[in-house]
Formats: sequence, structure tokens, C-alpha cells
Amino acid sequence: MLILIKNARVMTMEGNREEPEVKNVLIEDGKIQSLSTKEGKADQVIDAKGHLLLPGFIDAHCHLGMWEDAIGFEGADGNEMTDPLTPGLRAIDGINPMDKTFEEARNGGVTSVATGPGSANCMGGSFAAIKTKGARIDEMIIKDPLAMKIAFGENPKRVYDAQKKSPSTRMAIASKIREALHKAKEYQKKKNSSEPPAFDIDMEALLPVLEKKIPLKAHAHRADDIFTAIRIAKEFDVRITLDHATEGHLIADELVKEKLDCIVGPSFGDRSKYELKNQSFETAAVLNKSGVKVAIMTDHPVIPVQHINMCAQYAVRAGMDHYEALKAITINPAQILGIDDRVGSIKKGKDADLVLWNGDPLNINSRVLFTMIDGEIVYMEDEF
Repeated sequence: MLILIKNARVMTMEGNREEPEVKNVLIEDGKIQSLSTKEGKADQVIDAKGHLLLPGFIDAHCHLGMWEDAIGFEGADGNEMTDPLTPGLRAIDGINPMDKTFEEARNGGVTSVATGPGSANCMGGSFAAIKTKGARIDEMIIKDPLAMKIAFGENPKRVYDAQKKSPSTRMAIASKIREALHKAKEYQKKKNSSEPPAFDIDMEALLPVLEKKIPLKAHAHRADDIFTAIRIAKEFDVRITLDHATEGHLIADELVKEKLDCIVGPSFGDRSKYELKNQSFETAAVLNKSGVKVAIMTDHPVIPVQHINMCAQYAVRAGMDHYEALKAITINPAQILGIDDRVGSIKKGKDADLVLWNGDPLNINSRVLFTMIDGEIVYMEDEF
């Protein structure tokens, strides 16, 4: 089926700097086929009426579907707080796509997310990149596994100290992560030998990390925790992304040297623990200006996922360039997550995940007119 979106002011998010251009977008079988000024034939024509068309927003770190809306314990499936090392857990086995928050994500222009386990454990399991459309998780996956969640700082300390178990210090957190990675390396060696070991689901889950197919996704707020995460990644020669990076703006020069990407946030909300004492909307701005590739997260349900554009807006108010803030919720997260071959910008061959806005998406008064995922309209404002 051919769908034509005509008379749209398009921002592709492909360039370093870009002004909207009036173009027509042709879509076939869920993929973008062309962008042009010519109006061709199509089975369905949507007149954008000069409104702004952007790629769908991407939240690079959230827990959508892992903590369901308004039902408490029954819907809390993000933290398996019985063992500090649970790399064999998979987000896709805990996500409920029928939760109302998926609809709210679509209505807010969020078309893809990286969702996964929380930060109770030193190693919590694998994240997945998914679309926000669908009833069956298997049909929503962009990439799985996407990354292996690890966590430093107060969360694992608090959870296991309350159980009178290790870890109760930052030293023990780092030690346990090292231990798991070392065991995985030994498992990898034996697996390639003439006498392979018995199947171990946790070790199997860590093989893609050792093979650099997926990164460690490091929950780290404080500067020292960020440096510990980097230290461990270097020791085992594995990839890593720095998630939260709450004190990243205090060590921006060091992060530039390391050439590492940061997924920043959530900057809304109170400083609920001591390691958030330097929380600031300036973090994304400072890191971006320093040359670090930045994505902005909601950490849903901490910040409801549909408000990711407001997180970006506050970053602009704190000094981030407007276009860079838009990149931080479109092409940057796609590139950081390694899914930019499919999403993150408006380009021939990519998924037709498109959102039409009645104004600047970083203006609180702007509204989504329609959201399209894989060429299907999944939300349309009544008045449009």
C-alpha cells in the first residue's frame, strides 16, 4: 500500500543543522520510499497542511511495560530482588504491551523505546528496543537483546543491605560485576573447547557482551560510579553506555577523552537520594557542548514517557541548542542504541515512524496531530 503525506514541513534529523522544508513523503509497506517536492500517486493521501513532520521520538532508557500503571506490586516486574546477579533475565518476558502507558507514549509522539530491568541488581538482565505499537511483544521488537543492564551506587547497596546480603558497598558492587564477567570469559573459553560446559543461562546472556555485539548499559549517577563503570569496561574490553550520568557535567572533559555516549536523565523530579545532589538540567547541555553524544531519557515511570519532549525543552532552557535537543530524542538515541538503520530520522528505507506536530515539539503548547508507526496511523487528533 502506498501512502503519501503531502505539504509537510519536514525535519529529517539527518543533518548537523536543519530548517524545515516543505516536502512530500511517500511510504510503501511501512517503509519510507522517497522525499520529494513532487506529488505522486498513492492509495492514501494525507494532507499535512503545512504542519511540522518529524521522526518519532525515541526514549533510550525507560522501563515501559515493566512497571504497569496504577496497580502496584502485581504490575511491578522490573527488579528481581533475590540475587544481585541476574544477567539471564530478559525484558521481553516482563513487558506488558497492553498497559495504558503504551497508548500514552504513542499519543505523545514516542514511537520506539529501550526498556528493561531496573537498578536493584548489580547486573539486572537484558534491555530490548521495541516499538510502542502492538499487542504481542514478539512483533514489536527492533533489537533484542539490546544491552546488558548493570547498576552502581545507592540502589543495589540499599536493596541488599536491607536483606543483610552483599553488596552493601560500592566495592562489592564492582567486585560482583567483575566476577560475573570473568566467569563469562571462562565459560566462553570452555564453550569453544572439545569439552563444552553445561548450559548456563546467565553466562550465555553475557556472551554477546564479551563479543561486543551489545554494550553494558551502566546505571551510574555519581562521578566516581561513572569512572568505575568505565574502568570495568576497559578491563574486560567491552562496550558501554553511561546511563543517567547525573554528574556528567562535572566531568565532561574526561568523558570527551573516553569518547563515550551518555543517556542523560531523568532531570525532572526531586533529589530522592544523596547521589542525585548535583542533578541539573544543565547536564545534557554541558555534555553536548563538550562534544559528547547525548540522548535524553525519561526513565519511565519516573517521568511519564510521553513527556520526553518536555525533558528536552528544559535542557534547552538550561542552555542546550534547540536542534541538538531534538537530536537527543530522535537520531542520537537511535545511534547510541544501534538501531539507526531503522529509526531516528526520515530517510529512504527507514521505518515510517513519523509524527506530525501543530508547532514546535519543544513548546509546551504544541500538540501531536498524528503518530504513525511502520506506516500505520496509531493516533490522530480528532480535529485534524
